[in-house]
Amino acid sequence: MELSRIQTAAEKVRAALGEAELAIVLGSGLGSHVETLAEASSLPYAEIPGFPVSTAPGHAGRWWAGTLRGKRVYMLQGRFHYYEGYGLDEVTMYVRMMKLLGVKTLILTNAAGCVNTAWAPGDLMVVTDCINYSGKNPLIGPNLDAFGPRFPDMSEAYSRRLRALCAAEADKLGITLREGVYMWFSGPTYETPAEIRMARILGADAVGMSTVPETIVARHCGLEVLGISCLTNMAAGILDQPLNHREVEEVAGKAQTRFRALLDAVVAAMA
Repeated sequence: MELSRIQTAAEKVRAALGEAELAIVLGSGLGSHVETLAEASSLPYAEIPGFPVSTAPGHAGRWWAGTLRGKRVYMLQGRFHYYEGYGLDEVTMYVRMMKLLGVKTLILTNAAGCVNTAWAPGDLMVVTDCINYSGKNPLIGPNLDAFGPRFPDMSEAYSRRLRALCAAEADKLGITLREGVYMWFSGPTYETPAEIRMARILGADAVGMSTVPETIVARHCGLEVLGISCLTNMAAGILDQPLNHREVEEVAGKAQTRFRALLDAVVAAMA
């Protein structure tokens, strides 16, 4: 049943937009990056059978396809979060669809809270590894053998090759690129100061409410993954001020020129 649902949704996207080997998920503040696509076309999530619909602010909910730096690319204008009430099978459904649609490489972007006190809001961070603090895993349940093995390896969740390529392109552009560990909390509450102290002790440099479940399913599917975070705020307890989503969107918006330039350079440099 689950495989049939994914196949039906993928066929709708294939019929409307064709296939692609590279996909980029646009996190908070990056939705306008679809403007860089040439020969672009899109499909509202609501028109994809069995597909969830984005409800988070700043997530438009459209699946785009086009050409970027000579490469056929999908861009997802909005993702899904566990806190929206979706099951993790729904949150990660698009990843399995992409596997069926020919995608080999997945770039996941997000807005994240900064845990590392040596960094600052507006910094970009390439994700070197992740911590799943949610207690949930999208692979729990019957294994979908058509996509991958029962016990997938996660020793290289984020591609070393792509991380090195991203760092090299950032250096060429004069962009300071941090490297660190992303920790997934379920949300929708921001983390408490005590949780942030714990995250730092456990080795996290940034925290957020997405990306990790998609990474797990992408690796199960054999996709190569690159994760890039925009650090939009210092996490709870670091500064003596409350957190709010408007700040997240404002800082992400200010950083988007650098973020978009880096994404374009990484795509251009891919073999």
